[in-house]
Amino acid sequence: MSLLLKLLRKLFGLGKSAPEPIVDPKPATPVDNPNEPTQLTTNRVLLIIYDPIMDAATGQKLSQRPGWNNPDNLTVGFSADILENSYGMARYEIIERIEVNEFPAKKDGFRYSPSLYLDVITKVTPPYEPQDVDYHAILEDFNIVERIEKNEIDEVWVFAFPYAGFYESIMAGKDAFWCNAPPLTGTSHISRRFVIMGFSYERGVGEMLEAFTHRVESHMERTFSKTRGEANLWERYTRYDKKNPGQAEMGNVHFAPNSEKDYDWANPRFTSSNCYDWYNFPYFRGDIRQVNASEWGNGDIRIHHQWWLKHIPHVAGRLNGVHNNWWQYILDPNKITV
Repeated sequence: MSLLLKLLRKLFGLGKSAPEPIVDPKPATPVDNPNEPTQLTTNRVLLIIYDPIMDAATGQKLSQRPGWNNPDNLTVGFSADILENSYGMARYEIIERIEVNEFPAKKDGFRYSPSLYLDVITKVTPPYEPQDVDYHAILEDFNIVERIEKNEIDEVWVFAFPYAGFYESIMAGKDAFWCNAPPLTGTSHISRRFVIMGFSYERGVGEMLEAFTHRVESHMERTFSKTRGEANLWERYTRYDKKNPGQAEMGNVHFAPNSEKDYDWANPRFTSSNCYDWYNFPYFRGDIRQVNASEWGNGDIRIHHQWWLKHIPHVAGRLNGVHNNWWQYILDPNKITV
């Protein structure tokens, strides 16, 4: 066909064939490269603190109850733990702090009053049912969807209290997946996935790490979900002696390498483990040692979770399509192929 005829066809639409259907291509698996640099991830956080005034005369807030904690101190301690135990690969920046003098609404619109909530925590009356918080009201009240779409924030932290109805973590957005909770329904129109963390100022930094490490488990299980056998390094990372006799590595959040049951972090029994070899990742040397609870804090929840996080790979390179710095997947669910 002459160049002139081609031009005429283009100008006047002559001889056009039906357009081919648009197919959403599957993302290509990244090529393995031992020299691919690490990627430091900084997540910008919207911090929401539900801290109602319980005594109008004194101005005392709920977080100021004896034995409870200052949410700002918890935020600083938790953020510092993540920074230190990720070797600087995971960083949090609080973009905005919003303190709310009210109780969050439940799914059916119910809100506690200060007096009724005091009756609940002093066991005068049972907690309100259903306990589930209205996540969609929170998204609307704080303009969260728009801020995610405008790339102003990457995740949300909510501080509340016992019986507030929050999951430890939940994911929202297009193709959201299990994050220690079912994906938040009605959010598939949001172009980016993001996590809402639910913390309690009645607890400590150790419990914040508990919530976070369950998020780690969910993100890494999904990252390696298409990898089988020994190539699935996440399955290897989480081995413990009770489930994998003689093959203990790091264990999971609830089971240390030698644990016999959930939360058995103080077990003095020695077992062989490859936990030290994870410091050599990806060049394992077969560093197997006898370990017990003295390695991870003798039952201290915060020390165990720090120990467990500190071994997570954080180095350059890519293996079987997965980057050797796992922290980028832990902080950013949009980097996980779904």
